[in-house]
Amino acid sequence: MATAGQVIKCKAAVTWEPNTPFSIEEIEVAPPKAHEVRIKMVSTGICRSDEHALSGKLTDVVFPVVIGHEGVGIVESIGEGVEGIKPGDKVIPLFAPQCNQCKCCKDSRSNLCLSASLRQPKGLMADGTSRFTCKGKQLHHFVNTSTFTEYTVVEEIAVAKIDDDAPLGNTCLIGCGFSTGYGSALNTAKVQEGSTCAVFGLGGVGLAVVMGCKAAGASRIFGIDINEDKFEKAKELGVTDCINPKDSDKPIQQVLLEQTGGGVDYVFECVGNIEIMLAALQSSHFAYGTTVIVGVSAVSSTITFDPMIMLTGRTLKGSVFGGYKSKDAVPQLVSDYMAKKFDLDKLVTHNLPFEKINEGFELLRTGKRDISAAHSCESQTPKINSIMSKIYHLQLKTRT
Repeated sequence: MATAGQVIKCKAAVTWEPNTPFSIEEIEVAPPKAHEVRIKMVSTGICRSDEHALSGKLTDVVFPVVIGHEGVGIVESIGEGVEGIKPGDKVIPLFAPQCNQCKCCKDSRSNLCLSASLRQPKGLMADGTSRFTCKGKQLHHFVNTSTFTEYTVVEEIAVAKIDDDAPLGNTCLIGCGFSTGYGSALNTAKVQEGSTCAVFGLGGVGLAVVMGCKAAGASRIFGIDINEDKFEKAKELGVTDCINPKDSDKPIQQVLLEQTGGGVDYVFECVGNIEIMLAALQSSHFAYGTTVIVGVSAVSSTITFDPMIMLTGRTLKGSVFGGYKSKDAVPQLVSDYMAKKFDLDKLVTHNLPFEKINEGFELLRTGKRDISAAHSCESQTPKINSIMSKIYHLQLKTRT
Protein backbone atom coordinates (compact mmCIF):
# COMPACT_ATOMS: atom_id res chain seq x y z
CA MET A 1 0.00 0.00 0.00
CA ALA A 2 1.08 3.58 -0.62
CA THR A 3 1.06 4.30 3.12
CA ALA A 4 3.32 1.39 4.07
CA GLY A 5 6.39 2.58 5.95
CA GLN A 6 4.92 6.04 6.46
CA VAL A 7 3.37 7.81 9.43
CA ILE A 8 -0.42 7.92 9.01
CA LYS A 9 -2.54 10.80 10.28
CA CYS A 10 -6.06 9.81 11.26
CA LYS A 11 -8.91 10.36 13.70
CA ALA A 12 -8.91 8.73 17.13
CA ALA A 13 -10.93 9.01 20.33
CA VAL A 14 -8.30 10.11 22.85
CA THR A 15 -8.75 10.00 26.62
CA TRP A 16 -6.36 12.56 28.10
CA GLU A 17 -7.04 11.74 31.75
CA PRO A 18 -9.40 9.60 33.88
CA ASN A 19 -13.09 10.49 34.17
CA THR A 20 -13.08 12.83 31.19
CA PRO A 21 -14.99 12.56 27.89
CA PHE A 22 -13.35 11.28 24.73
CA SER A 23 -11.77 13.92 22.53
CA ILE A 24 -11.80 13.24 18.78
CA GLU A 25 -8.29 14.19 17.71
CA GLU A 26 -6.02 13.90 14.71
CA ILE A 27 -3.21 11.56 15.76
CA GLU A 28 -0.09 10.17 14.12
CA VAL A 29 0.26 6.41 13.84
CA ALA A 30 3.83 5.22 13.22
CA PRO A 31 4.64 2.31 10.92
CA PRO A 32 4.79 -1.17 12.48
CA LYS A 33 8.16 -2.39 13.72
CA ALA A 34 9.37 -6.00 13.65
CA HIS A 35 6.61 -8.50 14.45
CA GLU A 36 3.95 -5.79 14.47
CA VAL A 37 0.87 -5.21 12.32
CA ARG A 38 -0.81 -1.90 11.42
CA ILE A 39 -4.56 -2.23 10.96
CA LYS A 40 -7.15 0.01 9.33
CA MET A 41 -10.05 -0.40 11.76
CA VAL A 42 -13.50 -0.93 10.27
CA SER A 43 -15.70 -1.72 13.24
CA THR A 44 -15.34 -1.61 17.01
CA GLY A 45 -17.53 -2.19 20.01
CA ILE A 46 -17.97 -0.40 23.33
CA CYS A 47 -17.52 -2.72 26.29
CA ARG A 48 -17.96 -2.26 30.05
CA SER A 49 -14.22 -2.81 30.44
CA ASP A 50 -13.64 0.32 28.37
CA GLU A 51 -15.81 2.20 30.87
CA HIS A 52 -13.66 0.81 33.70
CA ALA A 53 -10.59 2.10 31.87
CA LEU A 54 -12.13 5.55 31.46
CA SER A 55 -12.92 5.80 35.14
CA GLY A 56 -9.43 4.73 36.24
CA LYS A 57 -10.63 1.46 37.78
CA LEU A 58 -8.01 -0.56 35.87
CA THR A 59 -4.47 -0.14 37.18
CA ASP A 60 -2.70 -1.03 33.92
CA VAL A 61 -4.18 1.91 31.99
CA VAL A 62 -1.76 4.82 31.46
CA PHE A 63 -3.08 8.21 30.33
CA PRO A 64 -3.31 9.76 27.81
CA VAL A 65 -4.55 6.66 26.04
CA VAL A 66 -6.41 5.29 23.04
CA ILE A 67 -8.70 2.63 24.46
CA GLY A 68 -11.10 0.17 22.79
CA HIS A 69 -10.48 -3.56 22.47
CA GLU A 70 -13.35 -5.10 20.50
CA GLY A 71 -12.81 -4.52 16.81
CA VAL A 72 -12.25 -5.81 13.31
CA GLY A 73 -10.28 -4.32 10.43
CA ILE A 74 -8.00 -4.76 7.45
CA VAL A 75 -4.21 -5.05 7.55
CA GLU A 76 -2.59 -1.93 6.08
CA SER A 77 1.06 -3.00 6.51
CA ILE A 78 3.25 -5.40 8.46
CA GLY A 79 6.63 -5.21 10.13
CA GLU A 80 9.66 -7.37 9.51
CA GLY A 81 9.29 -11.03 10.47
CA VAL A 82 5.49 -11.17 10.52
CA GLU A 83 4.25 -14.55 9.27
CA GLY A 84 0.81 -15.72 8.18
CA ILE A 85 -0.60 -12.20 7.82
CA LYS A 86 -0.30 -9.84 4.85
CA PRO A 87 -1.64 -6.44 3.82
CA GLY A 88 -5.28 -6.68 2.79
CA ASP A 89 -6.12 -9.49 5.21
CA LYS A 90 -9.19 -9.11 7.39
CA VAL A 91 -8.24 -9.42 11.06
CA ILE A 92 -9.45 -9.12 14.64
CA PRO A 93 -7.09 -7.61 17.25
CA LEU A 94 -6.73 -9.78 20.38
CA PHE A 95 -6.70 -8.38 23.91
CA ALA A 96 -5.77 -11.93 24.98
CA PRO A 97 -2.70 -12.72 22.79
CA GLN A 98 -1.41 -16.18 21.93
CA CYS A 99 2.32 -16.64 21.34
CA ASN A 100 2.21 -20.47 21.16
CA GLN A 101 5.62 -20.55 22.87
CA CYS A 102 5.07 -19.94 26.58
CA LYS A 103 4.06 -22.53 29.17
CA CYS A 104 0.45 -21.33 29.33
CA CYS A 105 -0.02 -21.24 25.54
CA LYS A 106 1.27 -24.81 25.30
CA ASP A 107 -1.05 -26.05 28.06
CA SER A 108 -4.59 -26.96 26.98
CA ARG A 109 -5.89 -25.92 30.41
CA SER A 110 -5.13 -22.23 29.86
CA ASN A 111 -5.91 -19.57 27.28
CA LEU A 112 -3.69 -16.88 28.79
CA CYS A 113 -0.33 -15.91 27.28
CA LEU A 114 2.44 -15.71 29.85
CA SER A 115 5.08 -14.19 27.58
CA ALA A 116 2.79 -11.34 26.52
CA SER A 117 1.89 -10.39 30.08
CA LEU A 118 5.50 -10.50 31.29
CA ARG A 119 7.21 -8.57 28.50
CA GLN A 120 4.59 -5.93 27.73
CA PRO A 121 5.27 -2.59 29.45
CA LYS A 122 2.12 -0.80 30.64
CA GLY A 123 0.52 1.05 27.75
CA LEU A 124 3.41 0.45 25.36
CA MET A 125 4.53 -1.99 22.69
CA ALA A 126 6.97 -4.78 23.50
CA ASP A 127 9.97 -2.56 22.78
CA GLY A 128 8.82 -0.03 25.38
CA THR A 129 7.63 2.63 22.93
CA SER A 130 4.28 3.82 21.57
CA ARG A 131 3.10 4.02 17.96
CA PHE A 132 0.66 6.86 18.75
CA THR A 133 1.35 10.58 19.12
CA CYS A 134 -0.93 13.61 19.30
CA LYS A 135 -0.02 17.29 19.53
CA GLY A 136 3.57 16.30 20.18
CA LYS A 137 2.66 14.03 23.09
CA GLN A 138 2.94 10.26 23.35
CA LEU A 139 -0.36 8.38 23.61
CA HIS A 140 -0.52 4.99 25.28
CA HIS A 141 -1.89 1.72 23.97
CA PHE A 142 -4.63 -0.31 25.64
CA VAL A 143 -4.58 -4.12 26.22
CA ASN A 144 -2.73 -4.94 22.99
CA THR A 145 -5.51 -3.47 20.82
CA SER A 146 -6.54 0.24 20.98
CA THR A 147 -9.47 0.08 18.57
CA PHE A 148 -10.99 3.56 19.05
CA THR A 149 -8.90 4.91 16.19
CA GLU A 150 -8.98 4.68 12.42
CA TYR A 151 -5.56 2.98 12.45
CA THR A 152 -3.90 0.96 15.19
CA VAL A 153 -0.70 -1.06 15.61
CA VAL A 154 -0.64 -4.40 17.43
CA GLU A 155 1.82 -7.19 18.13
CA GLU A 156 1.83 -10.12 15.73
CA ILE A 157 0.74 -12.40 18.60
CA ALA A 158 -2.26 -10.13 19.24
CA VAL A 159 -4.05 -10.40 15.92
CA ALA A 160 -6.03 -13.19 14.22
CA LYS A 161 -6.58 -13.50 10.48
CA ILE A 162 -10.20 -14.26 9.60
CA ASP A 163 -12.07 -15.41 6.48
CA ASP A 164 -11.57 -13.18 3.45
CA ASP A 165 -15.34 -13.11 2.94
CA ALA A 166 -16.20 -12.25 6.54
CA PRO A 167 -18.46 -9.21 6.99
CA LEU A 168 -16.69 -6.36 8.78
CA GLY A 169 -19.60 -5.21 10.90
CA ASN A 170 -20.96 -7.15 13.82
CA THR A 171 -18.00 -9.50 13.53
CA CYS A 172 -16.16 -7.09 15.83
CA LEU A 173 -18.14 -8.55 18.76
CA ILE A 174 -16.11 -11.75 18.47
CA GLY A 175 -13.13 -9.67 19.62
CA CYS A 176 -14.48 -9.62 23.17
CA GLY A 177 -18.11 -9.59 24.33
CA PHE A 178 -19.59 -12.46 22.39
CA SER A 179 -16.64 -14.82 22.74
CA THR A 180 -16.25 -14.02 26.43
CA GLY A 181 -19.85 -14.90 27.24
CA TYR A 182 -20.43 -17.76 24.80
CA GLY A 183 -17.18 -19.49 25.71
CA SER A 184 -17.79 -19.08 29.44
CA ALA A 185 -20.77 -21.39 29.06
CA LEU A 186 -19.28 -23.87 26.58
CA ASN A 187 -15.59 -23.96 27.58
CA THR A 188 -15.27 -22.79 31.17
CA ALA A 189 -18.46 -24.11 32.78
CA LYS A 190 -19.01 -26.87 30.21
CA VAL A 191 -22.78 -26.61 30.61
CA GLN A 192 -24.47 -30.00 30.26
CA GLU A 193 -27.64 -30.79 28.36
CA GLY A 194 -30.77 -30.62 30.52
CA SER A 195 -29.10 -28.53 33.22
CA THR A 196 -30.24 -25.31 34.89
CA CYS A 197 -28.33 -22.03 34.43
CA ALA A 198 -28.54 -18.54 35.91
CA VAL A 199 -27.01 -15.44 34.35
CA PHE A 200 -26.54 -12.35 36.51
CA GLY A 201 -26.42 -9.28 34.26
CA LEU A 202 -28.14 -9.27 30.86
CA GLY A 203 -25.79 -6.97 29.01
CA GLY A 204 -24.00 -8.04 25.85
CA VAL A 205 -21.72 -10.52 27.63
CA GLY A 206 -24.57 -11.92 29.70
CA LEU A 207 -26.72 -12.43 26.62
CA ALA A 208 -23.81 -14.21 24.94
CA VAL A 209 -23.66 -16.52 27.99
CA VAL A 210 -27.38 -17.17 27.49
CA MET A 211 -26.69 -18.11 23.86
CA GLY A 212 -23.97 -20.50 25.00
CA CYS A 213 -26.20 -22.11 27.62
CA LYS A 214 -28.95 -22.59 25.07
CA ALA A 215 -26.51 -24.04 22.53
CA ALA A 216 -25.35 -26.52 25.20
CA GLY A 217 -28.94 -27.69 25.74
CA ALA A 218 -29.76 -26.16 29.13
CA SER A 219 -33.37 -26.89 30.06
CA ARG A 220 -33.94 -23.77 32.16
CA ILE A 221 -32.08 -20.46 32.01
CA PHE A 222 -32.68 -17.75 34.60
CA GLY A 223 -31.85 -14.17 33.59
CA ILE A 224 -31.33 -11.77 36.48
CA ASP A 225 -31.20 -8.00 36.00
CA ILE A 226 -32.71 -4.89 37.59
CA ASN A 227 -33.38 -3.38 34.14
CA GLU A 228 -36.54 -5.06 32.86
CA ASP A 229 -36.11 -3.43 29.45
CA LYS A 230 -33.60 -6.20 28.78
CA PHE A 231 -36.02 -9.06 29.43
CA GLU A 232 -37.66 -9.21 25.99
CA LYS A 233 -34.33 -9.62 24.19
CA ALA A 234 -33.14 -12.10 26.83
CA LYS A 235 -36.19 -14.31 26.29
CA GLU A 236 -35.70 -14.12 22.53
CA LEU A 237 -32.15 -15.46 22.98
CA GLY A 238 -33.05 -18.30 25.33
CA VAL A 239 -33.86 -17.12 28.86
CA THR A 240 -36.83 -19.04 30.26
CA ASP A 241 -37.25 -17.12 33.54
CA CYS A 242 -36.52 -13.40 33.94
CA ILE A 243 -36.12 -12.13 37.49
CA ASN A 244 -35.77 -8.60 38.83
CA PRO A 245 -34.22 -8.94 42.31
CA LYS A 246 -36.11 -5.82 43.39
CA ASP A 247 -39.43 -7.62 42.96
CA SER A 248 -38.87 -9.82 46.03
CA ASP A 249 -38.17 -9.15 49.69
CA LYS A 250 -36.00 -12.26 49.70
CA PRO A 251 -32.34 -12.24 48.60
CA ILE A 252 -32.01 -13.33 44.98
CA GLN A 253 -29.97 -16.38 46.01
CA GLN A 254 -32.86 -17.59 48.18
CA VAL A 255 -35.30 -17.04 45.33
CA LEU A 256 -33.19 -19.18 43.02
CA LEU A 257 -32.64 -21.89 45.64
CA GLU A 258 -36.39 -22.17 46.14
CA GLN A 259 -37.20 -22.20 42.43
CA THR A 260 -34.66 -24.92 41.67
CA GLY A 261 -35.01 -27.11 44.73
CA GLY A 262 -31.48 -26.71 46.07
CA GLY A 263 -29.59 -24.44 43.70
CA VAL A 264 -28.66 -23.81 40.08
CA ASP A 265 -26.30 -26.12 38.21
CA TYR A 266 -24.33 -23.33 36.49
CA VAL A 267 -24.26 -19.68 37.53
CA PHE A 268 -22.56 -16.81 35.70
CA GLU A 269 -21.73 -13.37 37.14
CA CYS A 270 -21.47 -10.90 34.26
CA VAL A 271 -21.56 -7.59 36.11
CA GLY A 272 -18.24 -7.30 37.95
CA ASN A 273 -19.84 -6.53 41.31
CA ILE A 274 -18.48 -8.39 44.34
CA GLU A 275 -21.84 -8.53 46.11
CA ILE A 276 -23.42 -10.07 43.02
CA MET A 277 -20.51 -12.50 42.77
CA LEU A 278 -21.28 -13.73 46.28
CA ALA A 279 -25.00 -13.98 45.52
CA ALA A 280 -24.18 -15.98 42.40
CA LEU A 281 -22.00 -18.38 44.36
CA GLN A 282 -24.68 -18.85 47.00
CA SER A 283 -27.24 -19.51 44.25
CA SER A 284 -25.38 -22.54 42.94
CA HIS A 285 -26.29 -26.08 43.97
CA PHE A 286 -24.64 -26.89 47.29
CA ALA A 287 -23.33 -30.28 46.11
CA TYR A 288 -22.23 -29.76 42.52
CA GLY A 289 -22.99 -26.21 41.43
CA THR A 290 -20.45 -24.31 39.32
CA THR A 291 -20.16 -20.52 39.45
CA VAL A 292 -18.18 -18.65 36.80
CA ILE A 293 -17.02 -15.06 37.34
CA VAL A 294 -17.05 -13.30 33.98
CA GLY A 295 -17.47 -9.65 34.99
CA VAL A 296 -14.41 -7.47 35.65
CA SER A 297 -14.46 -5.89 39.12
CA ALA A 298 -12.81 -2.67 40.18
CA VAL A 299 -9.17 -2.78 41.26
CA SER A 300 -8.57 -3.83 44.89
CA SER A 301 -12.08 -5.26 45.23
CA THR A 302 -12.22 -8.28 47.54
CA ILE A 303 -14.83 -10.94 48.15
CA THR A 304 -15.37 -12.70 51.49
CA PHE A 305 -17.42 -15.81 52.20
CA ASP A 306 -17.64 -18.74 54.59
CA PRO A 307 -15.41 -21.51 53.17
CA MET A 308 -17.91 -24.09 54.35
CA ILE A 309 -20.12 -23.26 51.37
CA MET A 310 -17.36 -24.69 49.16
CA LEU A 311 -16.72 -27.79 51.24
CA THR A 312 -19.90 -29.52 50.11
CA GLY A 313 -18.87 -29.51 46.46
CA ARG A 314 -19.42 -26.12 44.91
CA THR A 315 -16.92 -24.90 42.30
CA LEU A 316 -15.91 -21.27 41.72
CA LYS A 317 -14.12 -20.42 38.48
CA GLY A 318 -13.10 -17.41 36.44
CA SER A 319 -13.14 -16.95 32.68
CA VAL A 320 -11.16 -14.64 30.39
CA PHE A 321 -12.21 -14.46 26.73
CA GLY A 322 -14.45 -17.45 27.30
CA GLY A 323 -11.52 -19.83 27.73
CA TYR A 324 -10.73 -19.60 24.01
CA LYS A 325 -7.13 -19.68 22.80
CA SER A 326 -7.54 -16.54 20.75
CA LYS A 327 -5.52 -17.02 17.55
CA ASP A 328 -6.81 -20.58 17.21
CA ALA A 329 -10.46 -19.94 18.08
CA VAL A 330 -11.32 -16.54 16.59
CA PRO A 331 -11.09 -17.62 12.92
CA GLN A 332 -13.38 -20.59 13.66
CA LEU A 333 -15.86 -18.43 15.56
CA VAL A 334 -16.04 -16.07 12.58
CA SER A 335 -16.62 -19.04 10.27
CA ASP A 336 -19.37 -20.30 12.59
CA TYR A 337 -21.00 -16.88 12.49
CA MET A 338 -20.88 -16.89 8.70
CA ALA A 339 -22.43 -20.39 8.77
CA LYS A 340 -25.26 -18.98 10.94
CA LYS A 341 -24.47 -21.22 13.92
CA PHE A 342 -25.18 -18.19 16.08
CA ASP A 343 -26.56 -14.72 15.40
CA LEU A 344 -24.40 -11.78 16.44
CA ASP A 345 -26.83 -9.35 14.85
CA LYS A 346 -29.31 -9.86 17.69
CA LEU A 347 -26.74 -8.42 20.08
CA VAL A 348 -26.57 -5.05 18.34
CA THR A 349 -28.96 -2.27 19.31
CA HIS A 350 -27.38 0.96 18.01
CA ASN A 351 -25.12 2.20 15.24
CA LEU A 352 -23.62 5.63 15.87
CA PRO A 353 -21.07 7.79 14.06
CA PHE A 354 -17.60 7.66 15.56
CA GLU A 355 -17.94 11.29 16.58
CA LYS A 356 -20.79 10.24 18.89
CA ILE A 357 -18.67 7.87 20.94
CA ASN A 358 -19.41 9.85 24.10
CA GLU A 359 -23.12 9.43 23.41
CA GLY A 360 -22.52 5.70 23.03
CA PHE A 361 -20.89 5.48 26.43
CA GLU A 362 -23.76 7.40 27.95
CA LEU A 363 -26.12 4.77 26.54
CA LEU A 364 -23.96 2.15 28.24
CA ARG A 365 -24.04 3.95 31.58
CA THR A 366 -27.80 4.49 31.55
CA GLY A 367 -28.61 0.90 30.64
CA LYS A 368 -29.82 1.60 27.12
CA ARG A 369 -28.05 -1.58 26.05
CA ASP A 370 -24.31 -2.15 26.25
CA ILE A 371 -22.34 -0.56 23.47
CA SER A 372 -19.78 -1.69 20.97
CA ALA A 373 -18.03 0.50 18.47
CA ALA A 374 -17.03 -0.31 14.96
CA HIS A 375 -15.20 1.86 12.48
CA SER A 376 -13.86 1.83 9.01
CA CYS A 377 -10.81 3.83 8.28
CA GLU A 378 -11.88 5.26 5.01
CA SER A 379 -12.56 8.95 4.79
CA GLN A 380 -16.06 8.33 6.08
CA THR A 381 -17.43 9.01 9.51
CA PRO A 382 -17.54 6.07 11.97
CA LYS A 383 -20.74 4.92 13.64
CA ILE A 384 -21.78 3.44 16.99
CA ASN A 385 -24.34 0.70 17.73
CA SER A 386 -25.86 -0.28 21.02
CA ILE A 387 -26.32 -3.81 22.48
CA MET A 388 -22.89 -4.23 21.48
CA SER A 389 -21.96 -1.06 19.87
CA LYS A 390 -19.63 -0.73 16.98
CA ILE A 391 -17.90 1.89 14.88
CA TYR A 392 -17.88 1.71 11.09
CA HIS A 393 -15.79 4.04 8.96
CA LEU A 394 -15.25 4.46 12.12
CA GLN A 395 -18.54 2.95 13.17
CA LEU A 396 -19.60 2.15 16.73
CA LYS A 397 -21.85 -0.69 17.81
CA THR A 398 -23.50 -1.02 21.18
CA ARG A 399 -24.74 -4.12 22.92
CA THR A 400 -27.25 -4.75 25.68
